[in-house]
Amino acid sequence: MAKVIMVQGTMSNVGKSLLTAGLCRIFKQDGYRVAPFKSQNMALNSYITEEGLEMGRAQVMQAEAAGVAPSVAMNPILLKPTNDVGSQVIVNGEVIGNMKAREYFAYKKKLIPDIMKAFEKLSDEYDIIVIEGAGSPAEINLKADDIVNMGMAKLADAPVLLVGDIDRGGVFAQLIGTVMLLEEEERARIKGLIINKFRGDKTILDPGIGMLEERTGIPVVGVAPYLHIQVEDEDSLTERFSGSQEAGLIDIAVIRLPRIANFTDFNPFENMEGVSLRYVGNVSDLKNPDMIILPGTKSTMEDLRWLRQSGLEAAVLKAAAAGKVIFGICGGYQMLGESLSDPQGVEGGGTMRGMGLLPMETVFAGEKTRTRVNGTFENVSGILAGLSGEPLSGYEIHMGVTTPGENCSALTEIENYAAGSDSAGAKDSAEDAAGMEKSAAQGGRRAVGMKPDGAFLGNVYGTYVHGIFDRENVAKAVVTALGKAKGLDVSQITAVDFAAFKERQYDILASELRKHLDMKKIYEILEEGMA
Repeated sequence: MAKVIMVQGTMSNVGKSLLTAGLCRIFKQDGYRVAPFKSQNMALNSYITEEGLEMGRAQVMQAEAAGVAPSVAMNPILLKPTNDVGSQVIVNGEVIGNMKAREYFAYKKKLIPDIMKAFEKLSDEYDIIVIEGAGSPAEINLKADDIVNMGMAKLADAPVLLVGDIDRGGVFAQLIGTVMLLEEEERARIKGLIINKFRGDKTILDPGIGMLEERTGIPVVGVAPYLHIQVEDEDSLTERFSGSQEAGLIDIAVIRLPRIANFTDFNPFENMEGVSLRYVGNVSDLKNPDMIILPGTKSTMEDLRWLRQSGLEAAVLKAAAAGKVIFGICGGYQMLGESLSDPQGVEGGGTMRGMGLLPMETVFAGEKTRTRVNGTFENVSGILAGLSGEPLSGYEIHMGVTTPGENCSALTEIENYAAGSDSAGAKDSAEDAAGMEKSAAQGGRRAVGMKPDGAFLGNVYGTYVHGIFDRENVAKAVVTALGKAKGLDVSQITAVDFAAFKERQYDILASELRKHLDMKKIYEILEEGMA
């Protein structure tokens, strides 16, 4: 059985995901087989595994840090908010339905067997499991039915590291208050405190650290600095959305839709010197970008309505008429068409007029497409003609089928893998998924042919493929084309191998945490467990 340690936080966005990733990397570097685990994740950034199953990207990032392949066992429950009071519920990589918050709250304890089956699978395969909590363990309205914080710690019999965020202020109140609000049995599980996101001279904190240890009786096992590490974010709490970046030599604007999903698609552009990637939520901030991206969204029709009401649709249409590149991915791709229909009520029902930039129609249905893909760009014309023939890889994850008209051409041709499909109402594809896992275990999935994907017309491009910019050659080709359209020589702007870049980031993360965490004490906590 694996050794277990858990990272909990005083609130959301204190840095649990990053610290979990850092510990995974450290344990990997020290020669252990390590896996991340989060029983329940709520996020709009998701990922499709090689088996065609869906999981949260935070655990994918942590798996990368651990040097292992992502598995849905690392995140057995994923909640993807559909509105302010409801979510799509995904269990073991498959949709079981949409639930309102109260409905799910009453239902979730029935998922404990699924959680434990996933946890035990990892426990049989790895030396160490680093569990991540969610939000705060001291939410008194949620504690009775908790399955992700102290409830999970009890199920796994895990010692806990409690993390507070000093950058927001009030870190001593955060940590002491959280400890004081826990039951005695829960407090006994907290074996170490971590102050995260510190800037400045640590010696100034020493009196406060002494007070923390005296008041709680729990050792402070680290003061981690504010790290500028570029790894994938868990959800829309990301700091990428908070700043107003200046336009670079090549300026790319991503429309910040209210339900934006999988915005990790655009991370490769952030690592290219001379390229600005800005998230734009209103017309005044749009300015004059070289390319506008409409990203994925959990609710295409609702976000199209917002785009229309905010005035951003008109601004995008104006930019398209002026010859700017418009690029839609997944839900953003669907918006570019002439109409969106929802006869089964997947997104609330009804029919909407699209933006009319591509002659195509989208019809939403009760099945979710989930598949990984490889392929190439077709004979692309217009500003992005330089993409023609370039290889690509990524994954598709969407509700609905889009049918392009005769006047637009396919953007890519991709290998079509056999993959499970989710019913919006029930787990009707479990046998398909099980069959796929068996096939993968016997030597991997097989492509069942090639198919066209996406569409383009003039300076407007769209695709269902997430991760389409991850390959160095694709990001470089896009930036080169945008520079050429402006009459600029951007040959000095270099793209990066994104996979290699992330590996370096994980190593930097581990190196910095080793300097600022008491790893000797953390190993003692890991070895002793709850003994």
